[in-house]
Amino acid sequence: MVAPEEAGPALPEQGAMSQKLKEPSEGFGKLTFLICPPLSSLSPPLFSDSRLLQDSLSQLAAPRHPKIRLYNLEQVLSWESPFPVNDTRPVVYSVQYKYSIVGEWHDVTVKSIGVNCTQITATECDFTAAGLSKGFLLRFNVTLRLRAELGELVSAWVTMPWFLHYRNVTVGPPKHIMVTPREGTLVIAVSPPFEVDTSEATFLYTVHYEEKPGMQQVKGPLQSNFILLDNLKPFRIYCLQVEAQLFWNTQRIIRPGQLSNTSCYETTADAYAKQQQVIGISVGTLLSLLLLAGACFFLVLKYGSVVKYLFRTPPSIPAQIEEYLKDPVQPILEALDKDISQKDDTWNSVSIISFPEKEREDVL
Repeated sequence: MVAPEEAGPALPEQGAMSQKLKEPSEGFGKLTFLICPPLSSLSPPLFSDSRLLQDSLSQLAAPRHPKIRLYNLEQVLSWESPFPVNDTRPVVYSVQYKYSIVGEWHDVTVKSIGVNCTQITATECDFTAAGLSKGFLLRFNVTLRLRAELGELVSAWVTMPWFLHYRNVTVGPPKHIMVTPREGTLVIAVSPPFEVDTSEATFLYTVHYEEKPGMQQVKGPLQSNFILLDNLKPFRIYCLQVEAQLFWNTQRIIRPGQLSNTSCYETTADAYAKQQQVIGISVGTLLSLLLLAGACFFLVLKYGSVVKYLFRTPPSIPAQIEEYLKDPVQPILEALDKDISQKDDTWNSVSIISFPEKEREDVL
């Protein structure tokens, strides 16, 4: 195989026409001729070539490190600005997209996507800024390209690898998780990380849980939003995390999701455990009362005199002394004599009736 020779444009003599024969490349089987015009006709093209060379040297640098972030329904393209240029004008950026590899490129505008990413000064384009229902279709391949612009200067297009949202998205944890402890079970209700068309994709949920402390267990994946963890021990603490996986129905592809934060819950007792608890409380209360009664009886037997002393009736003051204390002017002896004389002057009338024996016999 003979490699074709490549040479720069030759300068023929004035008024002459030269021809250059290019060797045939392997597999083509034909000759290609390059006909050079006279020198007078070559002057403008040579000037144009030098101008193009000057423009290529002064071409604007392309944006650096472009990357796209796909998280739930978010679609954000970001990049770094090119090297600074000696110009006071700001560098602007334009983004184009196409839905197929061989399709036509379209500008990202409000009319097409819902946001404007044409000649913007920011180094980020959020395709879902107008709402999570906006942006590119989730089931289509999307290719993006980006370039920088400064006045008449433009950079080369930077084309990114195509992406498909259902295939490349990072799925976050479930949006809401509600856990209800019941008799030996935990009832878990979850909501999806984001809304999808159920005819295209669904979510599968997996629960990672363990008794604290204990070995981790897994339940799932399940398609239902309600998950029941049963056969749990009563009055035990269980810690759990929930994962939501995106299942693309048509392609049978599952995208793993991020785990939720760890949360812990205590289970309640089942019917048998509640019955045992009631019986235990009743027996414990009865034993406590018996122990208390026995202790009181023992104290009474051992410390009876002390108990009587503690509960004896306190001594009282005689009424005469109490009256004297109320009126100390009156002599105490006179008050006592007065009280005694009043008692002596009190007489009771007694009548004795008797019948002689003879009169009693007559009566009978």
